[in-house]
Amino acid sequence: MKLLTAISLMFAAPLAFAAAVSGEGLLSLLVTLIIVGLICYLLWWFVGYIGLPAPFDKVARVIVALIALIFLLNVLLSMMGTPFIRW
Repeated sequence: MKLLTAISLMFAAPLAFAAAVSGEGLLSLLVTLIIVGLICYLLWWFVGYIGLPAPFDKVARVIVALIALIFLLNVLLSMMGTPFIRW
């Protein structure tokens, strides 16, 4: 419901929506996403580099992907005001 409200506000009043988002917040969000993406990529590469056997390799990659997905969803939902995990 909050997502639909935010989308309708974005289309109905673009100036009001732009005023609610600060440039510093977007910059810190971008830096956070780049750092977490780099960490997830390095973990993905490391799992392939150490050469785990077949089932453990896929399980480790799925775990890394799920952690990245949960973090991304948490960041996007925290922009809406209701994150999964409150740090």
